[in-house]
Amino acid sequence: MAYHKIEKYDEQTTEQIAVHVKEILRLLGEDVDREGLLKTPERVAKSLQFLTKGYGEDGEMIIRSAIFDEQYQQMVLVKDIELYSTCEHHMLPFIGKAHVAYIPNGKITGLSKVARVVETYARRLQVQERLTVQIRDAIQESLHPLGVAVVIEAMHTCMIVRGVEKSNAVTTTSAFSGAFLTSTRTRNEFLNLIKK
Repeated sequence: MAYHKIEKYDEQTTEQIAVHVKEILRLLGEDVDREGLLKTPERVAKSLQFLTKGYGEDGEMIIRSAIFDEQYQQMVLVKDIELYSTCEHHMLPFIGKAHVAYIPNGKITGLSKVARVVETYARRLQVQERLTVQIRDAIQESLHPLGVAVVIEAMHTCMIVRGVEKSNAVTTTSAFSGAFLTSTRTRNEFLNLIKK
């Protein structure tokens, strides 16, 4: 039997958001009393809370919850981490993948924690540039590695379904620290690994 995680939402917040969503639907010209829209304000309210749940999480604390002594000093790379975020300019999704690497300095973290840091910062109203830097900084500040590298590749629906309507445009952002900034060889190794 499949397990489905049950999300919990603050009832008061859900009700307050739903009131505003209902008004937005009305302003768009919809009949808010028609059957298909009766529960839409509540659904949208819960959806928005899910999409922004990262505000209640701390990326640095996630890393610090699983730090282990290890004398490994080669690159640790977690690539192709699925990423779903919401553009703060149009509140439309952007979807892609993150590649995150670090070079330990006597400490490592659980691999799932790297993916959770990506999720934490992605689940906020975002711009891709800030998201990339936030992921890098959370790992750098909590783990103090010899360097961190983050590359994000994403498609922004604000460019696909409205505005310029370019469905194949992919935005790539990067942020580096430590050895990934000072060593071309290390940075190139990372970039070659994420291409494979």
